[in-house]
Amino acid sequence: MTQTVQRGESLGAQVARVLRQRIVRGELAAGSRITEEALAEEFSVSRGPIRDALVQLSFEKLVEVQRPRGVYIVGLAPDDVDQLYSLRGALEQLALARAMRVEDDDRWAPMAAAVERMGAAADAGDHAAFVAADLEFHSQIYVLADHARLEGAWHQYLPTFAALLEVTINHDEDLHESSGDHVTLMRVMREGTPEAAAEVLAAHLDGARARMLSEISGRG
Repeated sequence: MTQTVQRGESLGAQVARVLRQRIVRGELAAGSRITEEALAEEFSVSRGPIRDALVQLSFEKLVEVQRPRGVYIVGLAPDDVDQLYSLRGALEQLALARAMRVEDDDRWAPMAAAVERMGAAADAGDHAAFVAADLEFHSQIYVLADHARLEGAWHQYLPTFAALLEVTINHDEDLHESSGDHVTLMRVMREGTPEAAAEVLAAHLDGARARMLSEISGRG
């Protein structure tokens, strides 16, 4: 089936997003081979955007480019999930510690707005809207950290974590518990100690990691 791409977001980024979702969902199995030619035909684009997408996915360790043999799916093994969430934990704990220094209420407003959107999405059972608000919430931790390189590292891996979240959030028919977790995390960041906030964040990320591992183990 031919995939359509939108004019706005770069074509390579769009192709990478679709392929990333397929890999994270297990629709493209580890070890399977894909070709630039087939992808260019499927997405109705030239090989340039396909190569851009494959370079990005290679950086994310989701594919391996073996020229001239082709491109092979690496996929996600349990160790990959552990590495991704341990990396995210290290980045986000540093961002959280720095963000908690911010006292200006106006700078916390975007995070509060993301919490409100998560609550509304939970009420509506809207998983897509919840994912968008969830990612915005965590992105705001990095914004508040006032550390450009740290925020840049988060954005490098954000597409991968977005794909992971799209999978793990579907384990939750009721999104209110997850919404409540973010309410708690923001409250502790504003009112609690750095140690308490770090503990809440660690538990939150451990839960996401466990859900992703459960998803992988259930694929047989």
